[in-house]
Amino acid sequence: MEYIGLAFLLIIVIALLATNIRIVPQAHSYVIERLGAYQSTWSVGLHIKVPLIDKIAKKVNLKEQVVDFPPQPVITKDNVTMQIDTVIFFQITDPKFFAYGVDRPMSAIENLSSTTLRNIIGDLELDQTLTSREIINTKMRVVLDEATDPWGIKINRVEVKNIMPPKEIQNAMEKQMKAEREKRESILIAEGQKNAAILVSQGKKESAILEAEAEKQATILKAEARKEASIREAEGEAEAILSIQRATAEGLKLIKDVGLNKEVLTLKSFEAYEKAANGQATKIIVPSDIQGLAGLASALTEVGKQ
Repeated sequence: MEYIGLAFLLIIVIALLATNIRIVPQAHSYVIERLGAYQSTWSVGLHIKVPLIDKIAKKVNLKEQVVDFPPQPVITKDNVTMQIDTVIFFQITDPKFFAYGVDRPMSAIENLSSTTLRNIIGDLELDQTLTSREIINTKMRVVLDEATDPWGIKINRVEVKNIMPPKEIQNAMEKQMKAEREKRESILIAEGQKNAAILVSQGKKESAILEAEAEKQATILKAEARKEASIREAEGEAEAILSIQRATAEGLKLIKDVGLNKEVLTLKSFEAYEKAANGQATKIIVPSDIQGLAGLASALTEVGKQ
């Protein structure tokens, strides 16, 4: 019977040990209490708690978590009521503070987020609220991170998810946006027409300049051509006069080389009278110093002998 009792006691001890062996998974921590007081924080790995004395007070998830809070009513500086919902990204950095720092930490973060959002939006007007998402996100993150630090919570990011103005405000904004688009369209059309008119004027101006330049060049070329023709004509006349003068000089030289006498001069005189008589003149004046016909015949005979 004693052996049976010992075996039974051994089984009970083994069962107690087996039920008090705990394995903490990755990215988790266990907060351990001993007799109701904080004892330690278990990290990843194998752990054994003392039976009936130690207790796992809280299992803490250390991964980054996301919580999406429902829309909150807020009032802007210019008294416009709207609905804004936010998304918060947080991470537990100290399991002990998270377990003992605040009761229901998610509810505390939600209430803190709502009051912080109201304070920030209360300093902004409607138009600023719609265009200042980044400013709202930054301010909320700073305030929430500072407030949740004693709770062992790190606020990584805060994002404004939706900003929902009242329906009448949305209609007015849509009309304003439509008017702005129509205004920009009118401005663009006017600018296009203006640029087109400027381009047409510039084209006409450049065309007139080109035509004037072409006429100028044509006039210059014509003047150059006339000048060149005049020079060529003058040069030709000069060459002709020079040729005549050379021929005359050559003729005089030949006459000089042949030798002049009275009979030759008399013969040349008759040739000149012959040309004059064959011309268009109606009167011929004969010089008084011409000798008789006999003398002329004798001169001709002498010339013929030569």
